[in-house]
Amino acid sequence: MLATPLALAATSALSAAVDEKKMTLAIHQNTSSGAGYRKSLEGWARAGIKDVEITNVLLDDFLKTDDLTAATRVITDLGLNLVHAATGVTELWEPNPNRDAALDRLKKRCEMYAQMGLHRAYASTATSKKVTEDDYKAGVDNIYDAGDVAKQFDITLRIEFLRTSTFISTLPTLLKMTRAALHPNIEPMLDFYHFWSGLNKFEDLDQIRFQEIGHVHFQDVPDMPRELLDLTTRFIPGDGVSPLTRILGKLAEKGYAGPLSVELFLPKFQQGDPFEVAREIRVKSERVMQQAGVI
Repeated sequence: MLATPLALAATSALSAAVDEKKMTLAIHQNTSSGAGYRKSLEGWARAGIKDVEITNVLLDDFLKTDDLTAATRVITDLGLNLVHAATGVTELWEPNPNRDAALDRLKKRCEMYAQMGLHRAYASTATSKKVTEDDYKAGVDNIYDAGDVAKQFDITLRIEFLRTSTFISTLPTLLKMTRAALHPNIEPMLDFYHFWSGLNKFEDLDQIRFQEIGHVHFQDVPDMPRELLDLTTRFIPGDGVSPLTRILGKLAEKGYAGPLSVELFLPKFQQGDPFEVAREIRVKSERVMQQAGVI
């Protein structure tokens, strides 16, 4: 009898630990960009998708004829969860003469998302600028400044490294930079495609601290020479050759329990029926997630 409370506590702790590893399936609006803001969300909802990640491009197009209240209502009326959004703002991180304008664009985007009740967004490291080692030192201050802008609107801003960027293109570099900036409203995020097809090693995942990753984009890589990979060569999870279950297992070990947002660029997905695309994504992605034990 004396041991019973301890046994119950141990069981509860184990259950909590298991729950922490659970992840949810989401879809990024780039995947169905051809359908537009409303139709992409409607199709995904019919396919049973609950968590969605919107883009600034489709939102802005919707706002040409409607307002933010209507944009938010599309999501709530469909019973969807708005879990993340792309800001589309570049030139934030690397030193460049356009940073003040970039910060202003970020402020306006954060204000829009805050009005929609969203408090999580991201900006990528896209740039082809030739950089120096000193630029990385200045980049730490730039990250902090962007965090201060996001903080004004109670938004956590995630940074996505791109494999083709000349400034922050790998997980280790991103982790080093965000840790040096040490801003409460800044978090690193992981994109499976950019990670596995870029200059990263699987062992780099060991550098992640517990619950350090803020968001994840979820894709597979086709069996082809990596030199031929480009923006469009992303497959539905399970259709390629990436070690998805191993990576998911490592993320679970590191305490990630957020959305796995499928972001694809192939025309057959972007121009396809959002319902059919989402249904295929759900079947294949959830199979991988089940194999990894994260769903």
